[in-house]
Amino acid sequence: MGFLRRQLVTAALTANAIRPLPGFRTGIPAFFAGWLTGELAPHVMGLTVADAAVNAASSRKRDLRGLALAGLSTAGLAYLLRQSQQVAATAEEALVEGIGVDYAEQLDAVPTPAELATPWRSIANPFAYGRSRRKAGVQVHRDIEFAPYGGRGMLDIYTSEVTPAAGAPVLLQVHGGAWILGKKDQQGLPLMQHLAAKGWVCVAINYRLAPRDAWPAQIVDVKAAIAWVKTHIAEFGGDPDYIAITGGSAGGHLCALAAVTPNDKEFQPGFEDADTSVQVAVPHYGVYDLTGSTGIRSVTQTRDGFLAPRVMQRTYGEDPGVYRKASPLERVGEDAPDFFVLHGASDTLVNVGQARAFVQRLREVSRHSVVYAELPGAQHAFDIFPSVRSAHIVRAIDRYLHWHWNGWRRGLTPTRLKRTPDRR
Repeated sequence: MGFLRRQLVTAALTANAIRPLPGFRTGIPAFFAGWLTGELAPHVMGLTVADAAVNAASSRKRDLRGLALAGLSTAGLAYLLRQSQQVAATAEEALVEGIGVDYAEQLDAVPTPAELATPWRSIANPFAYGRSRRKAGVQVHRDIEFAPYGGRGMLDIYTSEVTPAAGAPVLLQVHGGAWILGKKDQQGLPLMQHLAAKGWVCVAINYRLAPRDAWPAQIVDVKAAIAWVKTHIAEFGGDPDYIAITGGSAGGHLCALAAVTPNDKEFQPGFEDADTSVQVAVPHYGVYDLTGSTGIRSVTQTRDGFLAPRVMQRTYGEDPGVYRKASPLERVGEDAPDFFVLHGASDTLVNVGQARAFVQRLREVSRHSVVYAELPGAQHAFDIFPSVRSAHIVRAIDRYLHWHWNGWRRGLTPTRLKRTPDRR
């Protein structure tokens, strides 16, 4: 591919990352193109500048049109990079708004400027998971069975050299993948490695996938994993009485649904009496409306064109109740645990309106704290690998979860964890 064509492709990718192509049918290609370009903006910008420099130095092959496109792309990529860096301030503002300006006083130590700065060294090679894990002293106990479904009933446990012998807080990670694909070792790695290095016990689970296993197999398995953690996690140093749950996309849906339906016997066949409650939930770009109650067109298109034939394997008209029971938006009650909801404003796979509606419902009904960070310029799956944006998000979640953990172990009641009585 020649220089001009390379710059045409880069310019198109950059433009789509800044303003994704609209429409339900273009959502998936717009996501893949915009997600990688946006999260790898420093890398793409470096390659673009280098490519342009080589072309400019050549007197015979210099292409002014390509150089002009390279200049425009560099400016656009710099804009994307600036948006990613601004996430640090966006997340901090969300924490202050949701849990109070003095929340940092409840941390073990107030973060230093160096700890809040962009970790350029760790994101230079964003896919070096194994190397960064070993450097942090994190070890993985792989393929532990929690349910009798072969590989889909397995989980991994992340601990480190500083994990205490007992009483460590626990994070349960639920992978996404539209309920039809995905594995436990593909998502949530930056957050799990970060928290495990600080002494948390992190658990990443598989679950049965559609269409082979229709709904509600997926939420049943998440509940079974929670029950397993409460029974066995002390063997790895974890506190079975404190579980934080997180996940993205379909994992965000399962995370939120599990959090708002503790001990729901319909989702616990064969283990109806098990405790499946969690203390706090941190869903990323989750699906919260499965019925279409928000009025968002893409919700009903997804419901009828994807969920009905592949996941639920029955239409909304045939059984609206199964969709309502599976919709976190419909299940929020006053005892919903504390939530930190994150969503990208430029998400083309799950409309940000779902997160806004879910947060509004939580703030209207729940008596616990609700933090919401809407990230400008962020696509779906912004946390999959280390990037400027995900590094700042991981640190914000770290601060939130340590604030919550410290409050919980000091015996603060749910109403005291809520910052103010207002619901805004």
